[in-house]
Amino acid sequence: MEYFPIFMRLAGEPCLLVGGGEVAVRKARLLQSAGARLTVVAPQLAPELAAMAAAGEVRHIDACFQPAQVGGQRLVVAATNQREVNRLVSQTAQAQGIPVNVVDDPELSSYITPAIVDRSPLVIAVSTGGGVPVLARLIRARLESLIPAGFGRLAQFAARFRDRVKARFGNVEERRAFWEAVLEGPLAEQVMNGDERAAEADLLQRLAAGDSTPSGAVYLVGAGPGNPDLLTFRALRLMQQADVVLYDNLVAPELMELVRRDAERIFVGKQRANHTMPQEEINTLLVRLAQEGKRVLRLKGGDPFTFGRGGEEIELLAEHRIPFEVVPGITSASGAAAYAGIPLTHRDHAQAVVFVTGHKKDGSIQLDWPALTRPDQTVVVYMGLAMAAEICDAFIAHGKAATTPAAVVQRATTAQQRTVVGTLASLPAKIAQSGIASPALIIVGDVVALSSRLGWFRDVEEVVLTPDAQQ
Repeated sequence: MEYFPIFMRLAGEPCLLVGGGEVAVRKARLLQSAGARLTVVAPQLAPELAAMAAAGEVRHIDACFQPAQVGGQRLVVAATNQREVNRLVSQTAQAQGIPVNVVDDPELSSYITPAIVDRSPLVIAVSTGGGVPVLARLIRARLESLIPAGFGRLAQFAARFRDRVKARFGNVEERRAFWEAVLEGPLAEQVMNGDERAAEADLLQRLAAGDSTPSGAVYLVGAGPGNPDLLTFRALRLMQQADVVLYDNLVAPELMELVRRDAERIFVGKQRANHTMPQEEINTLLVRLAQEGKRVLRLKGGDPFTFGRGGEEIELLAEHRIPFEVVPGITSASGAAAYAGIPLTHRDHAQAVVFVTGHKKDGSIQLDWPALTRPDQTVVVYMGLAMAAEICDAFIAHGKAATTPAAVVQRATTAQQRTVVGTLASLPAKIAQSGIASPALIIVGDVVALSSRLGWFRDVEEVVLTPDAQQ
């Protein structure tokens, strides 16, 4: 290693920052967050530094750098745009054995500042030895997406019980097993969700029982409309730590590539009139797997609570007192509308939006048509493709104009997205002629007409009906 990684305690320590520009501002923020007693030497200060000095947060020396200013400092940073000044700062500090960093100049630095992921007290530093700082920042950005903000709270919580755990488990392997069960299970999720009182009670109970076995839990996670980039950070983290994954037909293969490699995968997909596993069996399976001590991920397309049967699944979990968590996802309606350039609400066209499902358990269509045909609103129909003709006819029969714009969006947000726009009168024929297939959503309302101008992801397909189809 060219640089030895080390974390330095600066709380209450005197530190010197030479320079007053925007680069110096960034360094001042870091040093201040570490609790340093900061002195800034510069004839002029950027507005943020000036505000810090005026508030007494930093000491300002309104002058050019002088070697005498280095004496007694714990750390020195040079952040001027004059290399000769920076060189003098570096030589003076190193002559006195004081660590010094010259921003963007590894040659003059005795230490370098890494890219930092701050989840205090958990801190992660990433360095490329000063050679490619942009790469370090890119890696930091990826880590930021993988490490939840609540990890800092979890680290503080665990530190409080370190001595008690050590006293309870004399064997190193037992302690490791205990902490792995705690930090990767539902107790950790309780802490990160802010319920430390319940987490503490659970941990003390486990300590008293000497229990180092993993606790089972179920995570009901919305995978969004299909594009992996639209996953939430929390969804991605749970996908990568689950022992078992139950996924359905609406979860794109690209999303399954993000699941932990050695996790057991169980397909429980549902298509119209073709259920791989009945819902009741899925509910029972979730309970059984959790009772075996496994972390179970129930991965659903869209959002679990928007026509995702999430409520049905967690009812049985609650009945059996199994810990569970629901992680919302971007709804299929939101994803389809956004990627098709169809705003669900618009001050000139729609002041309300309604989500409905195209069929009930028995396959019938029983909707509140007077409510759905009100003016100035958008209606999104889930699972309605197979009944598109009946649905469009029902809209018209209940008073909606046959010329009302209507669209179907297939595989929204993915590279396979297709959007076909028509009217209530023409859309069923266009669906048939274009070969649109599930998964797809139907959107009805004046806002659909905006797609020709606002569509940005994929062009709307121009489906010209043949004379036979028009009839």
